[in-house]
Amino acid sequence: MAWNRVWTVLVAGLVLAPAAWSGAPPVRVAAAGRDDALRVAARIDELIAEGYRNNGVVPAEPASDAAFLRRVTLDLVGRIPHVSESRPFIEDKNPEKRVQAIDRLLDSPGYSNHFTNIWRDLLMPEANADFQRQALQVSIERWLKVQFAGNVPYDRMVRELLTYPLRDQADNRFYANIYNGMGKPSPMTYYMAKEGKAEELASSVARLFLGVRIECAQCHDHPFGKWKREEFWGQAAFFAGINRPRGQFNFAPLSEVNDRREMSIPNTERVAQAWFLDGKEPRWKFKVGARETLADWMTAPDNPYFAKALVNRVWAQLFGIGIVDPVDDMHDLHTPSHPELLDELAKEFIAHKFDLKFLLKAITASRTYQLSSQGTTEVRLFTRMPLKGLTSEQLYDSLLIVTGTRDFSPRRQPFFGGNTPRQEFMDKFGAQDRPTEYQTSIPQALTMMNNSLITSATHPDRGEVLGAVVNATFMSPKAKVETLFLAALSRKPTPPELDRCLKYVEKGGAGGNEKKALSDVFWALLNSTEFLFNH
Repeated sequence: MAWNRVWTVLVAGLVLAPAAWSGAPPVRVAAAGRDDALRVAARIDELIAEGYRNNGVVPAEPASDAAFLRRVTLDLVGRIPHVSESRPFIEDKNPEKRVQAIDRLLDSPGYSNHFTNIWRDLLMPEANADFQRQALQVSIERWLKVQFAGNVPYDRMVRELLTYPLRDQADNRFYANIYNGMGKPSPMTYYMAKEGKAEELASSVARLFLGVRIECAQCHDHPFGKWKREEFWGQAAFFAGINRPRGQFNFAPLSEVNDRREMSIPNTERVAQAWFLDGKEPRWKFKVGARETLADWMTAPDNPYFAKALVNRVWAQLFGIGIVDPVDDMHDLHTPSHPELLDELAKEFIAHKFDLKFLLKAITASRTYQLSSQGTTEVRLFTRMPLKGLTSEQLYDSLLIVTGTRDFSPRRQPFFGGNTPRQEFMDKFGAQDRPTEYQTSIPQALTMMNNSLITSATHPDRGEVLGAVVNATFMSPKAKVETLFLAALSRKPTPPELDRCLKYVEKGGAGGNEKKALSDVFWALLNSTEFLFNH
């Protein structure tokens, strides 16, 4: 059935090419000065433009309003826009509409949902490959949602994670509730997923919050970077007091000896003392645990890694590549493409009290972020917006939009609770290590052709969006085709696309049925390369 449809659509010439993505230049961003984030946005553009001049390159044209809205909606709330958002935005003549759209998205529930998804996977990547750890995601997901919904400052969120008190072993009810998905919002499961192992916690914390890979120095000195084996175990020593009962299952209750801050280096007679990665010696305080001392140093405004690591990670999330790349391996061999920009953004982030929404607004309001994705110039100079493959979460939630389906199922069911449709889709598409190097497997392509969401979306009687369009007697065929383009691609068709689709619809497709022809058009749009990418 699906292959018949593929052949019909290919013959009709409805599979769209990336060349259809261009559009008219946007209206200007609101004048800087009315909002401090816009001042920073203007500074971003100054520093990026300096790179253009120094390298003799010309940036791409600004993205169209339609392309901008789709891009920023995917980046800030993790889904494509509704038709009810795209159509009025495209037609709006307000010169400040882009900034207003950014504010609206950052204040919406979708923001906290999307960034919860991002940080859940960053904190617990092992859960994607280990079904035993999947149950542990529920509690930390709830905790993250509280953090992002309340716009808790980033330094405070990290501090709470690093200093969260580990319960006494006897508190079995607390652990049982976490394990069966009934636990309260808590970052405890971060420690449980790492099995309380000091070396795993040290590696994870350094990568996520400091932007350095010190695990390469776990067994020997780092072969390329500056890190020594003693420094790795000195970082691990901050977690040396965490204990897991011997002989128990992997995720048994944890306890902690607060004043333990040294570790034996495996297979040696040496002992590593807890030591900061910038070379400073910790100043220990009475009755203050090692993890709290680490958090004090890490989140301090003068920490050389903390703010830069987050700024670089957010930039990479929005552009597909960091100012330093890779984002979790910032050392002398991986120099920043724009060092002054990285320094200034980190200073502004600190000055604005680690406000993540401020940082996101400053970057997305910049002209640099709003450039078209067309062109072949070097992406490290940010002369255009690189193409980014949608994450599995973005793709699934976007399919919910185009089907009109409401899905309240969690990503993960409680332990041994069975799969949800969302979980099955996530497992099929997995995670992409680099969104700018997106690859689609044959099973994934077949899923996009035959998945229940696609089947429902492209059925005239079951698809809520398609059904509303094909049965709208007040709409002309042209209006119906335009609405399907807005629903799937967040833009109106170009004249050649509109002409081709109208001819196909007016002939009723291969079977002489207008509804079926509109269904074929919609199916082609959802299976197009354009739908699968953020551009």
